Amino acid sequence: MQLNIPTYLTLFRIVIIPFFVLTFYLPFQWGPLASALIFVLAAVTDWLDGFLARYYKQTTRFGACLDLVADKVMVAVALVLVAEHFHTWWITLPAATIIAREIFISALREWMAKVGKCRNVVVTWISKVKTTTQMLALVALLWRSQELVTLIGIVALYIATMLTLWSMFQYLYVVWRAMVRKKRQLS
Repeated sequence: MQLNIPTYLTLFRIVIIPFFVLTFYLPFQWGPLASALIFVLAAVTDWLDGFLARYYKQTTRFGACLDLVADKVMVAVALVLVAEHFHTWWITLPAATIIAREIFISALREWMAKVGKCRNVVVTWISKVKTTTQMLALVALLWRSQELVTLIGIVALYIATMLTLWSMFQYLYVVWRAMVRKKRQLS
């Protein structure tokens, strides 16, 4: 296994997670801003590692797997922190929905890979819009500098949750269609 710059960027995202959590709990006025900035840094390196891997043709299976894990863990940790901070059902419910969907889709991708249908479960444009909206929501809710910023974060969180469910149903439909097609081929 050869490591490259995109993989190092992904590893960097994993390494900063504990610092992200510690910064979130700093008892200083600038703590929320620092936490949000670390999250933005993680989001930028996520985009950058994917861009560099494709541009320099340095994509690897290990890098793709590690990237997926780093993304899911960073988002899940941010959602848990936000839910814990606001400590209310109307923040916890969308956070839990997003985390559950990520686990479910990851398991679905793994299962599809085992049955040789990995190409059926690909990232769609809805997933990209969901991810962007989710990042916006999390940055706003981590920063929470003003009521307006928090309100924007909450609205974006609910939009991201709706897009999360929509993309999950898209994935399920694609998988169902592939299974029906395979069943017809076998009969």
